[in-house]
Amino acid sequence: MLNEQVKSTIQQAYRQILAGRGLNPRSGQRLMIAEIAKSLASISVISKLEEDEPEQNKEQAPGPICVVEAGTGTGKTLAYVLGTLPLAKYLGKKVVLSTATVALQEQVVLKDLPDIKAHSDLDFSYTLAKGRGRYLCLSRLEGVLQGNASQNALADLFGEQFASPDGVSLDLYQAMLSKLNAGQWQGDRDDWDTLLADAQWRPVTVEHGQCSGQKCSNFGNCCFYQAREQVLKADCVVANHDLVLADLALGGGAILPAPADTIYIFDEAHHLPVKANQHFACFTRLKGSLQWLDQSLKTLGRLAADTVLSESSTIRREQEQIHALIQVIQKGLLAVQPLLEQLLQDGNAGRREQRPGTDSQLTFESGVVPAALGEPGQALAGQFLGLTAYLQQITDDLKKDMESGESLPRRRQAEQWFPLLGSMAARAEANATLWTRFSQQDQSGQAPWARWLGLVEQDGNQDISLNCSPVLAANTLTEHLWSHCAGAVLTSATLSALGSFDLLKMRAGLPAHAVYHRIASPFRYAEAACLVIPRLDCDPSDSERHTQALITVLPTLLKRDEAALMLFSSRKQMRDVLDRLDSSWQDIILCQDDYQKSQLLAFHRQRIDRNEPSIIFGLASFAEGVDLPGKYCRHVLIAKIPFTVPNDPVESTLAHWLEQQGENPFMRLSVPEAALRLVQASGRLLRNETDTGTITLFDERIVSKRYGQAIMDSLPPFRRVIFPALETSGQVVEE
Repeated sequence: MLNEQVKSTIQQAYRQILAGRGLNPRSGQRLMIAEIAKSLASISVISKLEEDEPEQNKEQAPGPICVVEAGTGTGKTLAYVLGTLPLAKYLGKKVVLSTATVALQEQVVLKDLPDIKAHSDLDFSYTLAKGRGRYLCLSRLEGVLQGNASQNALADLFGEQFASPDGVSLDLYQAMLSKLNAGQWQGDRDDWDTLLADAQWRPVTVEHGQCSGQKCSNFGNCCFYQAREQVLKADCVVANHDLVLADLALGGGAILPAPADTIYIFDEAHHLPVKANQHFACFTRLKGSLQWLDQSLKTLGRLAADTVLSESSTIRREQEQIHALIQVIQKGLLAVQPLLEQLLQDGNAGRREQRPGTDSQLTFESGVVPAALGEPGQALAGQFLGLTAYLQQITDDLKKDMESGESLPRRRQAEQWFPLLGSMAARAEANATLWTRFSQQDQSGQAPWARWLGLVEQDGNQDISLNCSPVLAANTLTEHLWSHCAGAVLTSATLSALGSFDLLKMRAGLPAHAVYHRIASPFRYAEAACLVIPRLDCDPSDSERHTQALITVLPTLLKRDEAALMLFSSRKQMRDVLDRLDSSWQDIILCQDDYQKSQLLAFHRQRIDRNEPSIIFGLASFAEGVDLPGKYCRHVLIAKIPFTVPNDPVESTLAHWLEQQGENPFMRLSVPEAALRLVQASGRLLRNETDTGTITLFDERIVSKRYGQAIMDSLPPFRRVIFPALETSGQVVEE
């Protein structure tokens, strides 16, 4: 039960914020605050039970999970902050507020949280958390400016021009050092005066495996660790899903507060399962690995010849063993190369596809790799594990030298070499993980891993990629998140599909004690918008006929004095329609392929503000997270029902597994996913309660197919016009 003091704090803060901003209370917003606070209140009960439990019997009880689908216009940011933060402070817990997009992250940090704090008596601190790679590494900066063996070796190992920067770059790095020393910059890439290209930034930053932490001579002034201190002190930490997952993969508490002390808020939570799959996926490239191993031998030889470092270092003691092991791995990779090439050529072991960025791809059916790859794969996994152990031992020795080396030159030299050896150890471990996952058998009864090969172009040469990914995030999220966190709130405007949360439950592995709520949007959909289904007399699966039908009908539907957004599921179709429309239409269309997203949206708004015609052509990334209220978008046109691309290895493996379980993957996966995406796409029209307009869907399957009615029913209750008569003026005439 919610503590009375906390309840009073929430109620008072809500009244103050409404009064301070001149707003009226929203019933959906109040309901969302209440349901979140009620769900999370059980944390205090759990904590009390854990305190009373004898130490030897203690086992952390799973925290409460509250899932809230809140329709557009609910005001969910204020709702989840008020429903969570006062209770978290009362319980001594931290709040990690995670979003899927940078735009929402910035809005929360720069607008929403400052606004809540300014208009209420709530006393809380907040900060933005970023990964290590967004911060400058002082040791790397010094190395670039001074030049050292590690920088030269790194350039040789990865083919990057880190050494001997040109005058412009050197001036840039000198300016960075000057601003750091003057306290005018905190080492955050995003706060630098100008946009920094990756080629400029990469030499002066490190990732996790390259950082020596407290052993580093610059640890006291480290930009990342100073920022992390603020993260650990703040009551509310704003992050993104990728950073949360990276922290959880490191055991939790490495970058963000420890999960047991944290209540997580996942906004745009429908992205979390896909992000988790991507984060725990692994891949390698065959020729790329062989080249890396060749370069590693050279680098290790240079390290062994370093006269400054001790004769007793691991690389000197075990150089022959490491050299022999790398040669064994190279022979193993060369031995499997013809087998992989034959598999890609024949395609008998799975399903061959052509995909963007690859010449060809072979997805193994049910994720089962041919037996001929099993034994050599297991051998390579063990060999890469052995190499990882050797390299980690070297990095441990370098750490010792950094801390207690007998001379200053030795300590400095160890520090210069450490990032390079850390990178090598991380890459060896990644290869060990890939080959382990690739060659192992999945547990019976559980969803398999997807495993596939790809033939890819790299610098004009072909290489073979090996890839593994979980098909469901359920196991990884349960292992790393749901079973450890103090509590969690998942929210978005689209979490259910076809009126059910079953798809989210399956993909995210939400525990049985999770609670679910659907809060309707305050919008009057039937009055504000009309859903039009034109008669095209063709099935979208006939791509050429459907494209020609779009080209024919679009000029009768589009109006030059009405801002519009047209969404496509296929880049080819988008380009074909654009290229074959009359030039008078081409002149007013802004195509996603021609501009950066933010730039395109800015151009569109500028045109509308000048009373000029403007139409946007976009793909899936424009179907959510695009906010074009009022006059900026009066018409949303959707080329077809957005079904998942059938050649995706992860989705095809999951579909085949579901079929083996006796389920219909089309109805279990494809239709609910398409319904959810269609809701998101149609949600681009009404952004405020005063917005009005039209949604046109060029897909008769929503009327003619049995599953179409279920998709139609899942949409907001727009006024529907099916197969209308069309006038050349672009008016829809209801029949």
